[in-house]
Amino acid sequence: MRRQGWAALCAVTTLVLSGCKEREVAGTWSNASGSVALSRDDSLLYVVDADNGILAVVDTARREKVSEVRVGPRPERVTVGPDDTVYVTNRGGRSVSVIRKGDAVEAARIPVGVEPTGLAVSPDGSTLYVVNSATRQSAARGSLTAIDTGTLTARWELPLGEEPRGIALLEDGRKAAVSLFRQGDVVTVDLSDANQPKVMRDGTDLNTKANRLPSTRPLVAPSPAVAMDTPLPPGSQQGPRSFRARGMVDLLSAPDGRRLFAPVLWSREDPLGGPVDGRSPDPGDSMYGGGTPCGAAAGGGVVAAGLVTFDTEDEAPRPVVDDLDQCRPPPEEKPDYPTSLIASPSFLTPLQGPSAAVVDPTGAWLFLVNQESNNVAILPSFRRSGSDLPNESSPVRQLVEVGAGPNGIALTRDGHKAYVYNAFDHTVSTLVSGSGDIREEGERLVIAGDTLSPLAAEGRRLFFSAVDARMTSPSVAVSCASCHLEGREDGHVWGFPDGPRQTPSLAGRMTTATAPFHWSGEFSALGDFMSATVKDRMGGQELDADTVAKLGAFIDAIPATDNASRGEPLTASQARGAALFTQAKCDTCHTGTAFTNNTNVDVGTFVRSGVLQDAAAVIQAGLNTPSLLGVGRTAPYLHDGSAPSLRARLMNGRETNQHGMTAGLSDADVDDLVAYLETL
Repeated sequence: MRRQGWAALCAVTTLVLSGCKEREVAGTWSNASGSVALSRDDSLLYVVDADNGILAVVDTARREKVSEVRVGPRPERVTVGPDDTVYVTNRGGRSVSVIRKGDAVEAARIPVGVEPTGLAVSPDGSTLYVVNSATRQSAARGSLTAIDTGTLTARWELPLGEEPRGIALLEDGRKAAVSLFRQGDVVTVDLSDANQPKVMRDGTDLNTKANRLPSTRPLVAPSPAVAMDTPLPPGSQQGPRSFRARGMVDLLSAPDGRRLFAPVLWSREDPLGGPVDGRSPDPGDSMYGGGTPCGAAAGGGVVAAGLVTFDTEDEAPRPVVDDLDQCRPPPEEKPDYPTSLIASPSFLTPLQGPSAAVVDPTGAWLFLVNQESNNVAILPSFRRSGSDLPNESSPVRQLVEVGAGPNGIALTRDGHKAYVYNAFDHTVSTLVSGSGDIREEGERLVIAGDTLSPLAAEGRRLFFSAVDARMTSPSVAVSCASCHLEGREDGHVWGFPDGPRQTPSLAGRMTTATAPFHWSGEFSALGDFMSATVKDRMGGQELDADTVAKLGAFIDAIPATDNASRGEPLTASQARGAALFTQAKCDTCHTGTAFTNNTNVDVGTFVRSGVLQDAAAVIQAGLNTPSLLGVGRTAPYLHDGSAPSLRARLMNGRETNQHGMTAGLSDADVDDLVAYLETL
């Protein structure tokens, strides 16, 4: 393409963050992502701080915070319209805050759906689009709301799939692409009729394309410095593996609108930690290490950072991805998109937890913000090779260290500066170009202070860290949040040696008070459970009591998932369901304030056949009763994730009375019981 050729020339001759001018910029391109945005003239930087519930306003010339606006609970994202009106999604408040430029107070607060996240303004500024993680009527589906920016009222709300998050406008606002967080896919919406939107495509073949060919050759060793024919390290496996994209928060457009990019996490779906080439892993090996496609440096064995490219020139975005098990394309191919797996250029410097991203104004460079490794990766957006890339095993030109928990980035429109918000430090890092590299300039600007207790604040840094030696190692490079996304769950089932295990949610579940721990309930103490997970799986260290206390304090502070079904009084259906909950003896096991008696039981759901089976010892001991708090937003269900909905779970084995006294329940009773469970 002519545009791609220009981007490549621009990249070679001017490096990064230079004055190279792009010839074509679509009106839907955004220079910001996540928790930060810039005014149209770049004079003001807007930062949302979720902990403090504020929008901070920074004078970029003076590098000084000049005001702050109190917005709704847990603000998530911010964007700026063509007229410099600022919009903030309040994830904890089911609302969007509207702030006029120069004002220190909200102009309005608009009600929307449950846990609003992504937002975008149409090129003409007439419509604000807001992505809601769930609707007020159903936890099973999210939605897209269109707001008239003149009247500040909703025009329509369109139901979408489960847990939608990010949005990018296409074709001058005639279409939208919306990311599905846990499914790791994209929905395409037709916006050409301002009053009658429709879903054009509810997904893509992304995961099929990423796993299209079984590999017949060994993968390379984890370190980029190791030769291709070096024997595989302990814990690595030969042969085909399968992966699934998840954690798709953001969608960003190239300046010309012809490509979309989506940061993701790739997760292993095949068995973990089993025999390797007929032998068992060495005792010191981490279960999570050594299994990443291509042996990506600091990429981890079960979770690896990735970037999915979508071609937008078809009717709906089409994924352009590598076969993850094939490692790299044949030498004669020269792909014009980044590798789907984003490996670090250094084995000792992990890259993990992509949370936001943006393409620079030239279209040549992409900036990927990594919350769990506290850095920003800079890589070409339309190529994966060149003399300016220091390592042929990685597409990354440079990693720039920033503060803790970065979750937003904004580029000035001339491409000379970038601002990154470090959410756990409540600081702004300023990145500038110099001598061909990017560096952080000056001291970090403090935006706000901690609202968490000192113990919980430090626990959050540990929980989200893929670089702290206490929690992981460079060869594994995962954090607790790599599986417990946002402290919740990822909807993924892992193939552990003792059987298939779905990630449980930790949000608002009184987790530390529900010993014993783990699906099998084999850990009576929280410290034993954490140390076993961190040391044996994540490659970290034996945790001392202080570290366990910090992690426990943060886990207890993770806010519960917003629940649209919870209200007073109960509806008629919910009230009938509450009575049935007792009648069917559900409260025998799901009892108390945490809705669990913390005992092991067999409810007839063990997996006894297939590739992933529950171990005999687990079957004998039973599975630990999970809490039901927030259960309506944690699909799929059961330890093996085999029940896609609460109704499916109750219908499974209903006649056997093995999971409560359910044999006598009618279909209508099941519906009422589900209605009640969704209120918990």
